[in-house]
Amino acid sequence: MSSGPLDARSDAAATPVKLRPEILALPSYKQGKAAPGGFKLSSNENPFDPLPGVLEAVDAATRQLHRYPNAGAPEITARLAADWGVEPEEVIVAAGSVALLTHFTQAAAGPGDEVVYSWRSFEAYPWMTVIPSAVQVPVPNTPGHRHDLDAMAAAITDRTRLVIVCSPNNPTSTVVTEDEFETFMAKVPSHVLVILDEAYAEFVTDPAAVNGRELIHRYPNLVVLRTFSKAYGLAGLRIGYGIGPAAILAAARTTIIPLSLTDQAQVAAVASLDRSDELRARVDDITARRDAVYDALVGLGHTDIPRPHGNFVWFPAGERSQEVAETFLRHGIVARAYLPDGVRLTIGEQESVENILSAAEEIAR
Repeated sequence: MSSGPLDARSDAAATPVKLRPEILALPSYKQGKAAPGGFKLSSNENPFDPLPGVLEAVDAATRQLHRYPNAGAPEITARLAADWGVEPEEVIVAAGSVALLTHFTQAAAGPGDEVVYSWRSFEAYPWMTVIPSAVQVPVPNTPGHRHDLDAMAAAITDRTRLVIVCSPNNPTSTVVTEDEFETFMAKVPSHVLVILDEAYAEFVTDPAAVNGRELIHRYPNLVVLRTFSKAYGLAGLRIGYGIGPAAILAAARTTIIPLSLTDQAQVAAVASLDRSDELRARVDDITARRDAVYDALVGLGHTDIPRPHGNFVWFPAGERSQEVAETFLRHGIVARAYLPDGVRLTIGEQESVENILSAAEEIAR
């Protein structure tokens, strides 16, 4: 089992300066590839343009580029607090949920402390533990590509400081149920921080799935993370948020790079919240397309694909992952290969579906 998504970096320039070897060994993050003349389905991006009013709000904020952004993010913080029924001190906003994951890891784990997470899961989990010199504790997914919460609970030791649960899980698109999560939390010591990473929560239609909104104030060691990058389509502006106990959030705030959250991102998030009906319609469109694609793939013989709950589908291709990704590419689809485990395919434009299914038919043969 691999503990990280990529091979160790090999392009570090020779230098007489002494650098941390564990940092030099880290793979750099690699974006999903572009798709000239085809469909880029490698980055879990929203295929729709920004919601009405967003571009106008961003344009107005851009006229103030000679000013520093408001680091306190008061307007979006207040809106999120009201939306979630919490106090403003129980909301943290930063430059994307991946940034927040790093902030919480730095706040909770130091040298030798352990961070437990499922694997394969979000590719940032392995490398973000290296920065504070914490110890990675990846726990294999179940054969059904889901979190093994019993094994994750059993992996907690006296050195564990942070556990991450990703639902829907990126890249396998599976969910943790509410019952499973409650059983899991009953086993986690109260001094261990638990992050429920719900970057794709808006796409979940299964009523049995865990929902962070229903867990607020139930657990003093739980923080729920959400993002505006996926369902809201603000990936290019980088803004995400967390909801949790004020004391935990205050510690994470001390690790945030000053002034890293732009005013453009803040006003775009507020404008997006003003358009909840349009947002819901777009999400419903994507989830309906996702379910239709999944049913078609199963009909073509891809019965090993887990039922998807995010805005993406997981092909557990194993050693054939590169071959599968190349087949999609020949059909004008750029997918994301996670070697040697599988291929992730974002649900994008309706026009891409025919290409997806023609590639999938070839793969099935």
